[in-house]
Amino acid sequence: MNGAPTPLAVYQTLFAAHGPQHWWPGDSPFEIMVGAVLTQNTAWRNVERAIAKLIRHRTLAPEAILAARQEALAEWLRPCGYFNVKARRLVNFCRWYLQEGGLTVLAGRDTATLRMNLLAINGIGPETADDILLYAFERPVFVVDAYTRRLFSRLGLVPETIGYEDLRSFFESTLETDRVLFNEYHALIVRHGKEICRPRPLCDRCGLAAVCAFDAEQRDQRW
Repeated sequence: MNGAPTPLAVYQTLFAAHGPQHWWPGDSPFEIMVGAVLTQNTAWRNVERAIAKLIRHRTLAPEAILAARQEALAEWLRPCGYFNVKARRLVNFCRWYLQEGGLTVLAGRDTATLRMNLLAINGIGPETADDILLYAFERPVFVVDAYTRRLFSRLGLVPETIGYEDLRSFFESTLETDRVLFNEYHALIVRHGKEICRPRPLCDRCGLAAVCAFDAEQRDQRW
């Protein structure tokens, strides 16, 4: 690549570097939804431990979560941090999920309506809602996060202070509307952000270094 990379060129470079990521881990749409709620502000390995506890106690179902004692549910969620807050958020989500008719009914709603419904749930923000839409309901929405903002602002493609909705719109307006592409792209950005484009980036290991504005600025000022 020469000059400023396009979002598609960035995707192709990341895919060549990291390969398919097979996201999102989960054996059912509901398990994916639970994971999306629990992964806020924690590493995925901690979410896996919390979900394993729910499975062990036979509570990985909306009815069982609502029937559980709040103290017990919070304890099972302890591995993923902020467990009291996340227990309340999960209860809020499950109550809404059942009141609205469950997976079959919700899957019949158009994406814009379903996104608006998810955002109305106490504790569900844009990133969590879009995770659920993309990975559980298989809708073509682009999920962005802190890794996305860091990488693309360093590449010089978006401002560092860009808001969530503007960043999401940037991708959805410049890429073909493709659920599979959006799925893989988000996963690759997370992988690259964790391993390479860190707060102190490993630019010498990055396939995007030659077209990265951040790397160019640092060449004469290495730490």
